[in-house]
Amino acid sequence: MVIVGGLIRSTVLKPRPLLRACFLKARPLQLSGKGLYNTLNDPQLPPPSGLPSLWSHRSLLRNPSGSGVRRFSGAAGESQSSAGWYSALSDSAPVHLCEHFLVSVQEGSGLPWWLSITVATLSVRSLITLPFAAYQLVIIGKVEALQAEISELAKRLRYEVSIRARERGWTEKQCRFQFQKNLRRLVSQLYIRDNCHPFKASLLVWVQLPLWISLSLALRNLSLDQSALHSGLAAGGALWFPDLTTPDSTWILPVSLGLINLLIVEMFSLQRINPSRFQKIMTNFIRAISVLMIPIAATVPSSMALYWFVSSLVGFSHNLLLRSPTVHKVLRLKTQRSETPYRDLLSAFINKYWK
Repeated sequence: MVIVGGLIRSTVLKPRPLLRACFLKARPLQLSGKGLYNTLNDPQLPPPSGLPSLWSHRSLLRNPSGSGVRRFSGAAGESQSSAGWYSALSDSAPVHLCEHFLVSVQEGSGLPWWLSITVATLSVRSLITLPFAAYQLVIIGKVEALQAEISELAKRLRYEVSIRARERGWTEKQCRFQFQKNLRRLVSQLYIRDNCHPFKASLLVWVQLPLWISLSLALRNLSLDQSALHSGLAAGGALWFPDLTTPDSTWILPVSLGLINLLIVEMFSLQRINPSRFQKIMTNFIRAISVLMIPIAATVPSSMALYWFVSSLVGFSHNLLLRSPTVHKVLRLKTQRSETPYRDLLSAFINKYWK
């Protein structure tokens, strides 16, 4: 489940309520002259190239009849059913690109299919999603570094609003509205100044989720009976899952997937201090999804379950890597981080579950 880390980071590490704002374009922040309130209200202020030849033989990955991957929407004359969207998604260009990528890795390396899937997953996670995860960490670090400045400016803004309220006879509701409106402008200007709009921290999820879906459907297409590569995948497994086209009857892969996903959830939840009600709900929701993935992984081809497990395992390793003080120095994070993150994580885990 490749998106667990991104979702947890987006909910557990989301900015405090003070940072929730309507992010509007504004001129650079000015804090002198007429006063903060007047300053903020002054209207005068400012087919992919270079791919191997296998791409031209995409029919190998499709039905011998040339009708594309197997559809699940019924007979040709039947109207589109609820499975129509799934059939269209399975036969989409991104999925076929992923099919080509997986086949190219297997043919280029000469490795068995189970190892080729592992290598392809490691490559995608390291070359594509890891840089986005590092960028997400940088954005979150900048947002966290702004907390003290935002708190101080919020105090000054509250004072300015109270003065104006006495002058104009505003009610408490009007004071609150003016404070929140100008605070949103203030926060927006700070984000523009430091180039750290919190939405940028969600880019990881928007990259990971489509990639995870496309690779999963690509492996499913390759595992179908109609695929010319079905026999290769059927003999390309190892250990307790020799046939990658059938589900893992031992449930070892599904259970391992669920455990690693739960471990990722707990790793992020341990760093929370006084979590909000929303954060608790989201954490429990993602825990439920992690458990639900176990029976789902037990019903899909072992090739998909293997990909999900390896992807989550690599994601867990990357999350640990991004906690390293050396990585923080390379990324030039502005917020102070622990010099012993792994020891602190282990201590927090022991204190929560064994004491």
